[in-house]
Amino acid sequence: MFGASIGRAAQRIIDAIVRWLAIGHINPNILTVIGVSLNVGCGLLFGMGRFFSAGIALIVANLFDMLDGQVARLSGRVTRFGGFLDSSLDRLSDMVVFVGLMVFYARDIDHSTLNVFLAGAGLMGSVMVSYASARAESLIPKCDVGFLRRPERVVLFIIGALSTHPGSPNFFANRMPAVLWVLAVGSYWTFAHRMYHTWRELNKADEKTPNVDAEASYAQPSGSKERPKRAEVPI
Repeated sequence: MFGASIGRAAQRIIDAIVRWLAIGHINPNILTVIGVSLNVGCGLLFGMGRFFSAGIALIVANLFDMLDGQVARLSGRVTRFGGFLDSSLDRLSDMVVFVGLMVFYARDIDHSTLNVFLAGAGLMGSVMVSYASARAESLIPKCDVGFLRRPERVVLFIIGALSTHPGSPNFFANRMPAVLWVLAVGSYWTFAHRMYHTWRELNKADEKTPNVDAEASYAQPSGSKERPKRAEVPI
């Protein structure tokens, strides 16, 4: 109950911000651009090793990312270009954070070849997850399966960033390397899940198509004595 109360209070605050922005006729695309600009700054902070500041910047940046769509719907300014801009810049926001981490772990002071590899693998995996979804949805209605989508990636980055306190003996401190393992493995697992989901949905659709064609071919007009032809099953 306590968690639900916090969630309701936070939602009321967000709703108030959305209403204020909508009344002020703020263009939702401007919010999208501000969000991605903050994410670029977040990537720079990661590259400089300022993880805690990067975590705070990441929270603020994704607040803008959450507001733009709600403001667009409330103010009646939903456009196809706005959706395209939002999804395209989301990919950039993901990549700059990974690149910032790769730069940090490639430095001589904090060099870790393994962490550079994990960040690179996570970057490629996140792109493949997004591409698989976009490509699949040109073939099937929806493909958002998998446990490691963009919101989950953002939360993991925030946890890794805010837990980073060099020299701390606390078990929960400095969890960014563990986060990179989860991102690297989880992204490819989610990609494989979406590939399987798309394959299964397309197979279901292909199984229904011949049955529909067969039923149509046997349907005869009123008074027709012509013998029905067999349906041709596509190969």
